[in-house]
Amino acid sequence: MAMNTTLPLAIGLSDDAREDVAGILSSILADQHVLYIKKRNFHWNLIGGRFHSLHEHFEQLYTALALAIDETAERIRMIGCVAPGSMAEFLKLTTLKETGGALVDGDEAISTLLADHESCIRNLRGAIGRVESDFGDAGTADFLTQLLQKHEMTAWMLRSYLETTSHS
Repeated sequence: MAMNTTLPLAIGLSDDAREDVAGILSSILADQHVLYIKKRNFHWNLIGGRFHSLHEHFEQLYTALALAIDETAERIRMIGCVAPGSMAEFLKLTTLKETGGALVDGDEAISTLLADHESCIRNLRGAIGRVESDFGDAGTADFLTQLLQKHEMTAWMLRSYLETTSHS
């Protein structure tokens, strides 16, 4: 990650630690962008009986994720590094797979999003441990813990949609 500050930072983290933490945050940011685009894609290309409710729900999900994206990029800047800003950078850093534009059934979209949120949850758990134990960055660990809780909430809601349909 590129370090870019006009003044030296005296925040209790070495330059190397800040750069490594920014790398972790950049991968998380990349996952958020891929997930954001996937939610928009499903919002646009959704078909099926629950179209209206899921169409609105996906809009709520990508709107909330847009805020988390901004906060993650700002966290990278807070520790004195430059946030990645291009799709090419995000695609190199992401752990998620893209989904191309195609018509998608509600349950298929929900299952895909649930799997991605669960992947983000697992990645965040690992990142929190590394940021705390390897770099002593309590601020970023707290930020990531809050992000983890948001993903857990979304995964629970998505899982609930599927549980409703499988018991009908």
